[in-house]
Amino acid sequence: MHEFLTGIFFWIAISVCLVGMLVRFVLYFRGLNWQLDRVAYKAHPKAGLKGAWRSIYKWLIPYGTYGWRTQPAMAAAFFCFHIGAVCLPLFLAGHTMFLESKVGFSLFTMSQGLADFLTWLAVGSMVFLILRRIVLPEVRIMTTVYDYFILFIALAPFVSGMMARYQVGSYEFWLNMHIFFGELLLISIPFTKMSHVFLFFASRAQLGMDFGIKRGGMKGTKMAW
Repeated sequence: MHEFLTGIFFWIAISVCLVGMLVRFVLYFRGLNWQLDRVAYKAHPKAGLKGAWRSIYKWLIPYGTYGWRTQPAMAAAFFCFHIGAVCLPLFLAGHTMFLESKVGFSLFTMSQGLADFLTWLAVGSMVFLILRRIVLPEVRIMTTVYDYFILFIALAPFVSGMMARYQVGSYEFWLNMHIFFGELLLISIPFTKMSHVFLFFASRAQLGMDFGIKRGGMKGTKMAW
């Protein structure tokens, strides 16, 4: 099982994720309305690119937007989870060794203490976000079984990794479960809401260009919108 998960199934997961997201990118931009969207972007690329960049980096900064500032606790949990979700797969020692064995290079490695801290922070943040969905009626009414399934897929690699890290029960079992859930997450990205891992940049750029050109971004000009 370990050889299968770290061999052919790993390459299947990577291929499905990358090819699937390439298709999603193409479909996203092809789906933009020619008259309402792309014609304006083509006519005013400078204003559009400025708006796209502003939209992306503002949303990547904690409390950088009005939306983040209106929900400070949720924003803190959101960023804490995503910091772990980005840094741990790329910089955890075991992950970098595995990456180097597969593709011949790796990124720098974080300390084990920092990795433990980010793991606990991510798990705690996700638990808070789940409880928020259960407790707050305005969020609970919009939450479906599908949403809990997505949250489970996002949380499972962290929990199984912690079980292996602290050797709760069989180390081999939890290591294989950690690898399986990580690869299941990769396969799920193009087909679920987790596509925001990549489409965040596409949607924020498109909305930023929209506001940068048509919705007040070109005040004082002869812009028809």
